[in-house]
Amino acid sequence: MIGAFFDRRSTDLWERKKRREEKALEKELKKDKAKAKEAVRKLQEQANSTDSGKKGKNNVKRSKSNEDDGDIDNNAKDPEIPYSEKKLLSLQMDKHYNPSAVEKSRCEWWEIRGFFMADAKSSKPPFVMLYPPPNVTGVLHLGHALTAANGDTIIRWRRMSGDNTLYQPGMDHAGIATQVVVEKKLMSETGKTRHDLGRDEFVKQVWEWKKEHGGTILQQLRRLGASLDFSRESFTMDEKCSKAVVEAFVRLYNKGLIYRDNRIVNWDCSLKTAISEIEVDSLDIQGRTLLKVPGYENKVEFGLLTTFAYHLEEEGEVLVATTRIETMLGDTGIAVHPDDKRYKHLHGKHAIHPFSGRRIPIICDAKLVDPEFGTGAVKITPAHDPNDFEVGKRHNLEFINIFTDDGEINQHGGEKFAGMPRYKARDLVTEALKEKGLYRKTEVNEMKIKICSRSNDVVEPMMKPQWYVKCSGMAHEALISVEEDESNMKKLEIIPKEYTDHWKRWLENIRDWCISRQLWWGHRIPAWYAVFEDDKPEDFGLLDDRWVVARNLEEARAVAAEKFGQEKKYELSESTQDPDVLDTWFSSALFPLSVFGWPDDTEDFKAFYPSSLLETGHDILFFWVARMVMLGITLGGEDGTGGNLLPFPKVYLHPMIRDAQGRKMSKSLGNVIDPVDVINGITLEGLHEKLSKGNLDKKEIEVAKEGQKKSFPNGIKECGADALRFALIDYTAQSENINLDIKRVVGYRHWCNKLWNAVRFAILTLGDGYVPPSKAINPEELPFICQWILSVLNKTIDKTVSSLESYKLSDAAKAVYSWWQYQLCDIFIEGIKPFLSYNDPTAEFAKHTLWLCLDNGLRLLHPFMPFITEELWQRLHLHAAPSSIMVSEYPSMVDCWKNEKVENEMDNLVMFVVNALRSLAKGSRQRRPGFVLSQVKEERQLISTQSVIISQLTNVWPLVIMDEKDTAPTGWAVSKTKNFSFYLN
Repeated sequence: MIGAFFDRRSTDLWERKKRREEKALEKELKKDKAKAKEAVRKLQEQANSTDSGKKGKNNVKRSKSNEDDGDIDNNAKDPEIPYSEKKLLSLQMDKHYNPSAVEKSRCEWWEIRGFFMADAKSSKPPFVMLYPPPNVTGVLHLGHALTAANGDTIIRWRRMSGDNTLYQPGMDHAGIATQVVVEKKLMSETGKTRHDLGRDEFVKQVWEWKKEHGGTILQQLRRLGASLDFSRESFTMDEKCSKAVVEAFVRLYNKGLIYRDNRIVNWDCSLKTAISEIEVDSLDIQGRTLLKVPGYENKVEFGLLTTFAYHLEEEGEVLVATTRIETMLGDTGIAVHPDDKRYKHLHGKHAIHPFSGRRIPIICDAKLVDPEFGTGAVKITPAHDPNDFEVGKRHNLEFINIFTDDGEINQHGGEKFAGMPRYKARDLVTEALKEKGLYRKTEVNEMKIKICSRSNDVVEPMMKPQWYVKCSGMAHEALISVEEDESNMKKLEIIPKEYTDHWKRWLENIRDWCISRQLWWGHRIPAWYAVFEDDKPEDFGLLDDRWVVARNLEEARAVAAEKFGQEKKYELSESTQDPDVLDTWFSSALFPLSVFGWPDDTEDFKAFYPSSLLETGHDILFFWVARMVMLGITLGGEDGTGGNLLPFPKVYLHPMIRDAQGRKMSKSLGNVIDPVDVINGITLEGLHEKLSKGNLDKKEIEVAKEGQKKSFPNGIKECGADALRFALIDYTAQSENINLDIKRVVGYRHWCNKLWNAVRFAILTLGDGYVPPSKAINPEELPFICQWILSVLNKTIDKTVSSLESYKLSDAAKAVYSWWQYQLCDIFIEGIKPFLSYNDPTAEFAKHTLWLCLDNGLRLLHPFMPFITEELWQRLHLHAAPSSIMVSEYPSMVDCWKNEKVENEMDNLVMFVVNALRSLAKGSRQRRPGFVLSQVKEERQLISTQSVIISQLTNVWPLVIMDEKDTAPTGWAVSKTKNFSFYLN
């Protein structure tokens, strides 16, 4: 009886049916191809007619050889369009996904149509994000790309969800970085320094450079598809931001939160300015190491500990050790531990400085001295070491600065050494100690040194008068903002939550913030020094009570008149304004306020402040985020409940990007990846060429080239912006660091091709005359597989939205990817193919469901992959002429689509059978007959009713469902489980 099922006629019937389907599909393809040719011809004729007065019209005729080829890709080429106009689509799709063709002109069209723009008068709920303002000197790197991918995904989702979204762009003036770039340019082109030009002319040159070269990165962000409102582009040195900076400085000063003091700073002797900790790299020195230091012809030796003796004022000596022997010229104390018995007899005694004769007190300090380390006695140089500075304050020691601004020994270091560069003085001091019999030994020593990331100079701790922000009070407010209140609510939520502990530790130990820089490019400090008649020029700025802080000179003179009266004559003019500028981070910290017009009560400020979310890297949690919160709390006004308003309620912190081996990205390693190279593709030779244009020396270039050969032996394949964005978002599950493997990006580029062909198949299947359902369809009327796909789509929508709402972007991306890949493409599209040839409502139901899936699926995916989804959605809606997918509605759950019963039957029974048969076939797709024996009646019935789907997904035909009474075939491949037996011929 069983053998009757394998009658040759049954097999022939199936074969004939398949051939009819293939011929029908081929016929449809030919029709569509002819229509596409005609459409392209008409479009080209229209383009030529509008351009009839111009020379060189496009030739719309094809050569006979091309005509004979009948190449479908030529017919699928999109017609050329003017810049920023809506892309014209060929009716026929290319066989292959081409990222450059898909992404061409798309962002310009979005922007020109105003899709990125926010409206301060809109009645929609606002959702506001600030793109962290990149340096005006910067070019796109992977950190920027990750920020844009994450931020734009969120913004696009909220825009499609009905919010009045604003993704605010800005550009940071980058004081040190920009000044360095322009100074180098000036020197290379004219041989002049900024001092040769003078301040006003140099600043004018910087503005010219900014106008010509600045803002490159914003253009590159367009390439990534970032939907920033470029009409609101802000620059931290523009008039609006500058006004906010001055106002903030004056208000903070008047509140007693800004003051002037003489303290240790990180000093760059090449740039001649104090620098921020974020501009300082820590370099581990394992032993004797030679380093290239700017301004020195020969390399300088580090990693050595020198021990020398100080003669006591009475008899004897005390040994001390240092890694910076030249700083002994500024020693004003020797510290010992009060409990160290070796030095009990020296408490309160003095040593004598060998070169100056200065009396050096021997002090007891348990906080600084570790009696087990070294000799147990520590030399104290209060003006050139942060720890020694604190010791000097505790014990009232003398503070002697021995360096000039450019790192030479000054007159306080002694006549013998004055005018000598610090590291040349190092050798001379050692020799002088030997001559006096005070040198004892030099030994290898592990140490850390600070390097300025801008100049590569070794940072010199130096005491300088600077302006400071008093942080303790503001830090306390920022600290309690992350604590839960009585309602279990937080004013500020940090995501991922583990960074809340970092936030607390830093704010609990915060130091006051040095905000002045000795530069010419930046916001000039709004403070004027009152110069009295008997003042000496060299004493300018030394007396803190002579400083007058005001918004402008006129106001400063009024303040000074009230402060100093008319008893003495003094000068307060443009020439007595503080020449220093403010730290770039000061204006950056004000960005959430200044960008919307603060201190003025503008429409933008009322509509968009505070913002909704900040997305940035965890590396600037303290340098930027904490400072924005502190200044926002202090200056941003009240929140309506009596508390202070924060600039944003949530902070989303993304990981740092490293290479596939977990190494830090470094040009010298050759592992740096330019996002634009990933988008456009680049050869290995192209990567090598870019190295030669950088600032690496020849040896470093060779090492970097070897690194590139290992990392990118075949260069980098063109991946497009969508694949790069999706890969970066997928990686955000790694909270601390991302080990980026370019192969994953390439993998998502291939996945884009799968999406492309899935939609291409669907459009061909739906046909030119297809009309989408005008009203909601009843899932109960649909075939089983259609009910299933809508139910799992519903679940995917829920998972995606809930993940986006909790800012688990990687989870959201994975949910969308899994539905498209494993449920829509692998199962549903393949499974419905037999239904499409039916002459009953089943075919129409299958088409409607397919269209609903593609429409919802593309909208679901759009925030992650904006370019390809726009292209495919426009093609899906070709006859409906929609505006853009980015302003369509984001999918939401449809209650009637939910069907747990169908999901359970499909996932746990139908797909169980499919996978069992596939496993038995061992990867072979050859059509063959098969049997399924089930011991459970209900399961047999379900498998039987869904046998068409099972056959389609496994290529098993005929598929016979047996019960225990039937005789199983012999000599066939067999697989058995608890309730099932599977047989394949």
